[in-house]
Amino acid sequence: MADPIVRTREDIEADIDAARQRLAGNVENLISQVHPKAIVAHTVADARTFAEGTIAQAKAQVVDERGNLRTERVALLAAAAGGAVTFILVVRSILNGR
Repeated sequence: MADPIVRTREDIEADIDAARQRLAGNVENLISQVHPKAIVAHTVADARTFAEGTIAQAKAQVVDERGNLRTERVALLAAAAGGAVTFILVVRSILNGR
C-alpha cells in the first residue's frame, strides 16, 4: 500500500491562499465583463466588425481583385436602382389619381 501524502499546515495554508487569489482574479474578470461600459465596448466592437465585413463583401461585388470596377455589375445595380425609382414614381402617380 502506498504511503499517504503528508501535508504540513504551511502547505495547506499556501494552497488556500492560492485558491483565494484565483477566486479573487476570477471575480474581478467577471465584474469587468458584465460592467455596462464593457458590454457597450464589446457591442460596438462587434458592430464595427460586422459592418466592416459587410462593406468588404459589398465592395467585392463591384470591384475585382486588381481594384478595377466590374462595369457589368455597376450597370446592373444602376438599372435596378432606376427600376425601383420608376416603380415608386408610377405607384405614386397611380395613387394620386393622375
